[in-house]
Amino acid sequence: MRVIKAVSQNYEPSGELLSLLDAFRLMTNSCIRIGLEEGVTSLKSLSLKAYHRLRGFDVPSYYKLCAISHAVGILRSYRRASRSDKKPKIPFSSRPMLVTCYGFKIVGDKLRLPLRPSRCLWIALNHHTVQTLSAPGLSVRSVCVTTRTVGIAFSKEVVETKPEGLIGMDRNLDNVTVASSDGSSQIYDLSKATEIKARYREVRSHFKRNDVRVRRCIFSKYGKTERCRVTQLIHLVSKDMVRQAKARRFGIAMEKLTGIRRLYRKGKGQGRDYRFRMNSWSYGELQKQIDYKARWEGIKVVYVAARGTSAKCSTCGSKLNPNGRRTLYCPKCSISVDRDLNAAKNILARGLRFGPIALPSEAMMEGPPQGAILRVDGSELGHEPRT
Repeated sequence: MRVIKAVSQNYEPSGELLSLLDAFRLMTNSCIRIGLEEGVTSLKSLSLKAYHRLRGFDVPSYYKLCAISHAVGILRSYRRASRSDKKPKIPFSSRPMLVTCYGFKIVGDKLRLPLRPSRCLWIALNHHTVQTLSAPGLSVRSVCVTTRTVGIAFSKEVVETKPEGLIGMDRNLDNVTVASSDGSSQIYDLSKATEIKARYREVRSHFKRNDVRVRRCIFSKYGKTERCRVTQLIHLVSKDMVRQAKARRFGIAMEKLTGIRRLYRKGKGQGRDYRFRMNSWSYGELQKQIDYKARWEGIKVVYVAARGTSAKCSTCGSKLNPNGRRTLYCPKCSISVDRDLNAAKNILARGLRFGPIALPSEAMMEGPPQGAILRVDGSELGHEPRT
């Protein structure tokens, strides 16, 4: 199977490159406006209606195709939001950027972006980026350039190993609990991430400057620092979990959590501090990191339903009763179990039942496939994108 990763670095943009990024932003907003006026969200329909209207932009044609594809993604997100929200905000692209999988080329330690007429823009790549992309078996797929960073996506073909067991993972606000099919268990402490978010929230609450621009700049600065510190902690946990799964030839089973944010909104009888703590929970970031790191190593990833994993006994399946802080009591088994460990064992059991080592007669529930974008991604056309 084909797996995809990306490497990112900082750089100093030139004035000509900033003009190209702003032109791409304007093309994206034009396509969004056309899509909203015509009521289309598919790539083919938007291409037919918007491509000829972009003739006023003096850029290569493949940049126009990529702008249309980028607008399609924004329009589809708007359509999903409009189903749950009666008055969603009109979408638009605010940041100058360039996303392309055509025309670019990596020459030595530089990235070349073509312009018209017969001109090219060059971006110097650092040692880490060059070393990462020079690994054997990699294929460069696309480039995303902003005013500060450049990200390069690459892929490789891996052979998915047949797992000899499974690891069930239960994600919580302050910890991650895992249970393995060989009977072992482990708890990763993430309480420091919760403390970091609470500390930065308190720092931001002391800003009293009545200037939106200054406040936005300061909030952005502290928000970036907070995200970097929390993401680093999550990286350590996901890296160790994938390393153990690879060493033991185990697959990984996780809950398919959706709609959690809707549980913590105003009007549900919850305090403001409690809603902040739950809505700042980085459950999606942990899942994303484990998913792409595991697939890069050829490890099987299975998603199971989250309903009832904490409320049912992992031994007999009976309904559990509260028995103190984060412990539950099973009246049928007459035992007290840790809430998180019980949930991890239930996820493990569901993964074994519907996962990669189940019986042939049983169904298998996998993660959703990664969809490709026709005529922009290149994978649905039967050939690699040009580089």
